[in-house]
Amino acid sequence: MPTSRPRRTATPVFGLARVLSKRGICSRSQGERLAREGRVRVDGRIVRDPEFPIAGHERIEIDGGTAQAVAPIYIAMNKPRGIVVSAADERGRDTVYSLLEGAGLPWLGPVGRLDKASEGLLLLSNDTAWAAGITEPATHVSKTYHVQVAGQPDAATVAAMCEGVVDAGDTLRAASASLLRQGERNAWLEVTLDEGRNRHIRRLLAALGFDVLRLVRVAIGDLVLGDLAKGQWRHLGDAEVAGLRRG
Repeated sequence: MPTSRPRRTATPVFGLARVLSKRGICSRSQGERLAREGRVRVDGRIVRDPEFPIAGHERIEIDGGTAQAVAPIYIAMNKPRGIVVSAADERGRDTVYSLLEGAGLPWLGPVGRLDKASEGLLLLSNDTAWAAGITEPATHVSKTYHVQVAGQPDAATVAAMCEGVVDAGDTLRAASASLLRQGERNAWLEVTLDEGRNRHIRRLLAALGFDVLRLVRVAIGDLVLGDLAKGQWRHLGDAEVAGLRRG
């Protein structure tokens, strides 16, 4: 009876731009641009195709330097209001990367977004797999916000936020909501989301008749903003990184 040969395990192959991203060298879109600009060589040959297959044994160079994987970096930042979460802004506005100038850090990508008018906890990392585990909808990593609104929301408003509304074809709801404190003209709410659509909280509250005055993200999963000063950042500890890891 013939003996079966052991099945060989196929070597995973990824596109060039994705490999550069997985190594923490740049974002996938930046990798695509580097390749198209002719700045990437694979085994000594210029490769302009961002989807060129890479099995892992190839020698990759960018601008003449070896594109080795870099050590993973994980940062928490208290993003101030009025700055953009972007590597560069076509309108010349300040970006969160201006807060990292002079720190000698490698490329870091934002883990999720905060719009220009929002503030609070923002994560940045060059570990794209870790970042995807936080931002992908299937993982449902919660985000908690403190939201100041104009007006006097009541218990019915809070209940409606959790029941959800339909806006522009999107069903918007909060995983939980509560009234923190109330003044004569405005109030603060605590709102937790387990999904994130574009301008989710602002649209949800607008549909219920309330304008958002301030929106501060105070937690991602179990990681809290704490007393990190506005505009400051810090490295995450190993336990904090592990606590946010999904998959």
